[in-house]
Amino acid sequence: MTEELDLSGHNSDAGSEEVVLTPAELIERLEQAWLNEKFAPELLESRSEIVECVMEQLDHMEDNLRRAKKGDLKVSIHRMEMERIRYVLSSYLRCRLMKIEKFFPHILEKEKTRPEGEPSSLSPEEFAFVKEYMANTETYLKNVALKHMPPNLQKVDLLRSVPKPDLDSYVFLRVRERQENILVEPEIDDQRDYVIDLEEGSQHLIRYKTIAPLVASGAVQLI
Repeated sequence: MTEELDLSGHNSDAGSEEVVLTPAELIERLEQAWLNEKFAPELLESRSEIVECVMEQLDHMEDNLRRAKKGDLKVSIHRMEMERIRYVLSSYLRCRLMKIEKFFPHILEKEKTRPEGEPSSLSPEEFAFVKEYMANTETYLKNVALKHMPPNLQKVDLLRSVPKPDLDSYVFLRVRERQENILVEPEIDDQRDYVIDLEEGSQHLIRYKTIAPLVASGAVQLI
């Protein structure tokens, strides 16, 4: 497959430019998003435009295989590649869903307070899901436990009850673009802040919140 695909930022401003990718580049973008989502402690920006393009590409590949000659070795190879892509895609979506269910009050609060123009961490479908999940959780707690408790204990603050993502956890990364003067916070009290340079191609183990903006920009890849 050599045709090119239009990848437009569905969650971005209307004036954003469209990016034209080959199928191979599209799958590479999906794998990058998958690994970042898999290893980041927080829910990352939604890549729904990549998901939609990959699903369209899979449908296109399926149509091509239906027209191929039976017994052709290329058919088996392409089907194996399609299964691999489907696995990566489903794993990416499952990972996001698990984070949404685990951190739902914080994700919803972040979305409500998100500055105008800042990319959303949720697709429209995920936003609808997390609102429904929040409402169902509150209803369940009320019906099962809270209504049987004294009046002063019939409210629960889910933002305080549900743990936040641990942004201080450590992650492995590979540098895709050289970065200079990255401020690193001390690990113990008697140390001072210091700066480091990240050379292209180098690998590091570092606190996530230090490089979170670089993950979002694509300058580093979690591994």
